[in-house]
Amino acid sequence: MTLAFPNPSRSFDEVRSAVRFTGHDGMFQIRFLVEAAALTKPNAASCGADVLEATCLSAFDTLRTSIYDVARKAYSRRRRDSYTLTAADFR
Repeated sequence: MTLAFPNPSRSFDEVRSAVRFTGHDGMFQIRFLVEAAALTKPNAASCGADVLEATCLSAFDTLRTSIYDVARKAYSRRRRDSYTLTAADFR
């Protein structure tokens, strides 16, 4: 099977400062985190938590196709049940 993203839901994890989303490979759920640093400008981390959350979720929505492509690439290299995508993954 191939990794698909049938559920467009995403959420902000304040503790990890990242956006969570899931993919599916057949019946298996694969969890992903995209670090805030991969979605925002360097000075955005100094904003309040509410601003950072809104900024990250908006950036995720704008970059969703690219994020899914990076997630598929990471998954194809080594199949695991969870991944953390960093700014380095998007270069």
